[in-house]
Amino acid sequence: MQTHSNVSGKRLATFRQTAQLYPAFTESALRWLRFNGNTNGFNKCVRKIGRRCFLDLDELDTWIDQQKDQEAT
Repeated sequence: MQTHSNVSGKRLATFRQTAQLYPAFTESALRWLRFNGNTNGFNKCVRKIGRRCFLDLDELDTWIDQQKDQEAT
């Protein structure tokens, strides 16, 4: 599977591609996280280009690590 990268070198993927790369997340779960992004901080992972939404995989990795840190405290 190929992810897209923009000029700045960020790794971008669609919700479907991300669900395939991260089997713990279904496509529906990723969309739910985006819908509730204002409360859970997931919005920083989303990049909108035109009408299409992509996930920044580097930001997603950071977000996952932050969730783990929040559970520990």
